[in-house]
Amino acid sequence: MITDCLYSHARTQPDRIFVAHGDQDITYGTMASLVSEFAARLCGQEVRPGNHVAMLCGNRPEFLVAWFAINELGAVAVPLNTGLVGDGLKYTLGQCGAGLLLAEAALYEGKRRDIDDMDVPPRILMIDDAMARPPSRPVPRRQAEDVDPMAAACILYTSGTTGLPKGVVLPHAAYDSAGIDMTQALGLTADDRIMVFLPLFHANPQMYAVTSVLRAGATLVLLPRFSASQFFEDARRHRATGFTFVGTVLSILAKQHPGEQRAHSLRWCVGGGAPERVWRDIERRFGIRVNELYGMTETGGWVTMNTAEATRVGSVGPARAGVALSIRSEAGEVLPAGEKGEITARSDREGVFFTEYWRNPDATAAVLRDGWLHTGDRGCVDEDGYLYFDGRVKDLIRRGGEMIAPAEIEQQLLKHEAIRDCAVAGVPDAIMGEEIKAYIVAARDIDPDELRAFLGSRLPAYMVPRFLSFVEAIPKTETQKIRRHDLATLRAPTIDTDARASARTP
Repeated sequence: MITDCLYSHARTQPDRIFVAHGDQDITYGTMASLVSEFAARLCGQEVRPGNHVAMLCGNRPEFLVAWFAINELGAVAVPLNTGLVGDGLKYTLGQCGAGLLLAEAALYEGKRRDIDDMDVPPRILMIDDAMARPPSRPVPRRQAEDVDPMAAACILYTSGTTGLPKGVVLPHAAYDSAGIDMTQALGLTADDRIMVFLPLFHANPQMYAVTSVLRAGATLVLLPRFSASQFFEDARRHRATGFTFVGTVLSILAKQHPGEQRAHSLRWCVGGGAPERVWRDIERRFGIRVNELYGMTETGGWVTMNTAEATRVGSVGPARAGVALSIRSEAGEVLPAGEKGEITARSDREGVFFTEYWRNPDATAAVLRDGWLHTGDRGCVDEDGYLYFDGRVKDLIRRGGEMIAPAEIEQQLLKHEAIRDCAVAGVPDAIMGEEIKAYIVAARDIDPDELRAFLGSRLPAYMVPRFLSFVEAIPKTETQKIRRHDLATLRAPTIDTDARASARTP
């Protein structure tokens, strides 16, 4: 359990800073006390081992207190994407089977109507007062019995090609392994201060930062969100030594800060999605080592990674310790070095990867086959075992670190009374990696601003298409599946809704 490390450090170094958040510093001793007391409160709410508890909270210490307390009780944490609205929120909250929702008051107010509209809404406990009365001294942990390392610790929802999010079940062992492996790969010590601005409900900050901070006894610098303009000022103020990223972060930083930026203590960053040009820029101009990796939530965070000892610019690194890679053809045959195919992976250690998709055995069986995890991504390995990522076999769109299912957007578009048919695809973007474009067959003229507002009430902002094209027909196969690769050949004007919105801004 990840709380084992928390309580260990609370005993041996109670006064060391665990979380720096704004002007607030929280020691290991204080955090352990807060977690223990909140766990007791959850017990009073009849939370027991194996129960599912959903969380709706932004980047604040209360998220960590609640997450650790759920873990401490042997219950299963289900951190929800705070951008979810409408059908997406109701589906995810209902599908996960949580009887209790720990909610940040400000977020809950904006989603109350959707939650109340559920067939069986969960009980609500406000998370805001998890730190209302910080204890003066550490108290003993309350969990008396050990928890099976293979028992579920978290369910993290990720988009699927069916359009419905899938709940990735991660065992306690996956978080323990992530902390051990990342600490070793980065050479972390107690003196490190890892800056986190990506949402805590994502596997990236959970697996790359929180677990490794706990393992090393280091400090987590927790920011509410990413700010390119304030980035280096935040890093200097908090004396950060590293940070986690998605590819858009590095691209934005390189563009926002031309020239050199070396008046900081940052030494490294870790994440996925760094184009070679941006990678070289970050290292040359900012003096920050880029540890580019490849992985997904299902792989316990990552399967390959470039490190200080083993780096090849342009690759996503060699395999993680105990992980085997193979590249396979459509027929399932293992391909030799240099040939492109589907990336598959297998861990020699139990519990590093996810165990199942929650309540979705068909999807689980499609991905886990004969001991190998089939990623649905395309790539190749060189003679030295370095992996090179070459896009997705699946139709998922990767926008700003978010994996987005086109079908989920298409379902909402078709609810518009004037839309007869539609298709959604990703288009390349220098900053976001991919942007979202919707191809629409309409029964009448539709105002783009009206359509944007329509989708904005039904989808998270990051899923609302930026580009629109109104076309006569959607290319499909004989079985009526969308031929997404043919969408780009359609001859129709493209409307940039972001540009329209900017033009209206005084």
